[in-house]
Amino acid sequence: MMYLPHISLRFLALFFAWGLLGAAVPARAQEPANVPSAAGAPVTVPGAAVPTPAPAPATQIRQIRVEGNQRLEAGTVQSYLLLGPGDVFDPARVDLSIKTLFATGLFADVTISQDDATLVVAVVENPIINRVIFENNRALKEDKLRDEVEAQPRAIFTRARVQADVQRIVSLYRQAGRFAATVSPKVAEQPQNRVDLIFEISEGPVTAVRRINFVGNLVYTDAELRRVVATKESRWFKFLTSNDNYDPDRLEFDREQLREFYGEKGYADFRVVSSVAELTPDQKDFFITFTVDEGIKYKFGEPTVESKLDAIDADILKAFVGIKPGSLYKNQRIENTVDALTFAAGASGYAFVDVSAQRNRNRETRTVDVNFVVNEGPRVYVERVDVIGNTQTLDRVIRREVQIVEGDAFNRVLLDRSRNLIRSLGFFKDVEITEKPGSKPDRAIVEVKVEEQPTGELSLGVGFSSVNSFLLDISVTQRNFRGRGQFLRFAISASSRQQQIDVRFTEPRFLGRNLSAGVEAFNVRSDFIREAGFRTNSLGGSVRLGFPTTASSRLFLRYTARSDKITAPEVLATDVFGNIVFDADGNAVTTCSASLQICSQLGRRLTSLIGFTLIWDKRNDPIAPTRGFNVSFDQELAGLGGDVRYVRSSLSGDVYRGIIKNFVLSAHANAGYITGWGGKDVRINDRFFKGGLTFRGFDIAGLGPRIVALQDDGNGGTIDVGRDALGGKAFAIGSLELSFPTGLPEQFGIKGALYTEWGTVGLLDAADKFVANPEQLAVRDSLALRGSAGVSLFWDSPFGPVRFDFSDILKRKDYDDVSHFRFSQVTRF
Repeated sequence: MMYLPHISLRFLALFFAWGLLGAAVPARAQEPANVPSAAGAPVTVPGAAVPTPAPAPATQIRQIRVEGNQRLEAGTVQSYLLLGPGDVFDPARVDLSIKTLFATGLFADVTISQDDATLVVAVVENPIINRVIFENNRALKEDKLRDEVEAQPRAIFTRARVQADVQRIVSLYRQAGRFAATVSPKVAEQPQNRVDLIFEISEGPVTAVRRINFVGNLVYTDAELRRVVATKESRWFKFLTSNDNYDPDRLEFDREQLREFYGEKGYADFRVVSSVAELTPDQKDFFITFTVDEGIKYKFGEPTVESKLDAIDADILKAFVGIKPGSLYKNQRIENTVDALTFAAGASGYAFVDVSAQRNRNRETRTVDVNFVVNEGPRVYVERVDVIGNTQTLDRVIRREVQIVEGDAFNRVLLDRSRNLIRSLGFFKDVEITEKPGSKPDRAIVEVKVEEQPTGELSLGVGFSSVNSFLLDISVTQRNFRGRGQFLRFAISASSRQQQIDVRFTEPRFLGRNLSAGVEAFNVRSDFIREAGFRTNSLGGSVRLGFPTTASSRLFLRYTARSDKITAPEVLATDVFGNIVFDADGNAVTTCSASLQICSQLGRRLTSLIGFTLIWDKRNDPIAPTRGFNVSFDQELAGLGGDVRYVRSSLSGDVYRGIIKNFVLSAHANAGYITGWGGKDVRINDRFFKGGLTFRGFDIAGLGPRIVALQDDGNGGTIDVGRDALGGKAFAIGSLELSFPTGLPEQFGIKGALYTEWGTVGLLDAADKFVANPEQLAVRDSLALRGSAGVSLFWDSPFGPVRFDFSDILKRKDYDDVSHFRFSQVTRF
């Protein structure tokens, strides 16, 4: 804050003049004044005072003149002043006006002066940032630095903001383990009051963790505790991780990890006394020392529940307590019980219930008695629902899955169901629903926080079979088209087995109701010459409708019209003498070279069918379930017009059960049956073909009814050599799978699963079992059980999920086609 010199001097001179005058008058008031006499001689009058001159009148401001402004209008500057035309020039208000102008951050300097009746405001504007440049940054990417600093192009340049950004950059480097990093800001002036802001960075060496020591640990060794904490000791081979750099925030996380570890081992008294990080003199490494107090190991005593809720009795709540007396003390079990009791209270309409766990330790018996006190809270209602984090998905797409609206009574069960519904959309990486206090004690704000994830998929499937065939499938899918929740799929598949064009579109809220509607058009050419000796060309489309029947079930209806053409390899027809046969036009006649079962079904047929699918889903999580089940029943009726008549039914189900942390046991079963009606047999392209991803260990169409060639085994018998697969009218497949962590760091995203699958495919119509030359060919139609076992690896790679299946055949038929390895991948965008 500055005043012009002549105004300052004038003001100070006047101020001191008045002060000196006021101080002198009382002193001289006691002196006798000399009054001239009639004869001209002075006469002294006791007690007379010298008269005080009248004060000068205050100057009134007539106009305001702004000087030095370049980008800002004069009116903008005047709007921040606390005095204007017509006001009296007041130094106090001038001082406040200067402070207000500085507080805007728009000015580097401000002075206010008075020129007679004109108030002169002289400003020096802060420059505009033209560019923000980072130099010598190698360890941290420029995008990460830009996200951290507040200085941005076209923003106002201030020294305070630059210094704050310097500290932010230094903090980033310290988190990356570079404590010797320094940042020097520089400014390069540009025309029109613009500047280039340059951050010169000296990153310095990486400050590693040389050693992690523990003091006071008697039960667990240093090596065991080092595996618990997130911070790791530096080693030359740990170049893929940054956890071997010192980070103060990570050190606090390590303290919590130690408390959780000991808390799960029964040590209720455990505490971390101190955690000290000492920097070596060369500033290259840290020594970290944790001092701990382990205490003694406890077991659970008798848990009790004390309820202060009017509508819920303590005996009812005790059923939600998952603690058994005599079991090892674990903090996680207490937290799980608190969550369960909170959920039970929320299901009855109570929000913000305070469930406290009172731990009473008995060091003599080494037991901990836990008393859960459930305090009563008021019945609350939803004031509003806030949705945050949806950068792509529209608000209404999320809100329509939330089962409560503004004004409803708070219900935690409905919120939990809402979370599962939002997660089942598949649009979000994470979904959190929390409640916050509203404007009144009986109001709550529901906050739905989502984290978007890629919803587009570029699917790539690659496989290797037992006969070295190579498969490649590509499709593009967008499950959240334009953020509206719409499903759009355009698939072009080109492989040695199949060429496919498939376009699908689904509107999940047709006509604004909880009704999904979709259309599909497809053209599929499949080559099963190697597996079954025929090709198909299907051209058609379908329409679909879906709606919920209960809170956990949904029904889908569909109509499909499809034209199917079956072809087979052909050869030139010959007469009994081996001569080529010609028709009346002189063209060579061809004939089907496939088996009788295939040749009898050549030609084009029109299929017109209606169908439905009923889904009942009771899983606790639609993405990664650990308990619950889901069941699906599907049925189709073909024959409402067209040339094909059949009824096809299928049933599938899955059951999930979490065993221990990250270990999930699941059972899967599916079965189906198809039969013709109206005197029609089931065509080969409508039967069930299993193998590949539907039965691991067997190739596509690798098991089930098949035409076999009979070869002499040299001992008077024959052996079956598999030829064309015929598919089956019935199938049943069951599998048991145990998913488990691989022990690799979580950031690698690699999980595994052990599995075993058992099942069968079979049943043919009588006409399909006939062969013209039974001495050379036969049809094998056996419902014999097949089985396989193996391991699957799942890798959440940067390019999308990748799956590897390694299989060993436990039971098979000689003519089955097996595949011991399969690989598939999906790339998301």
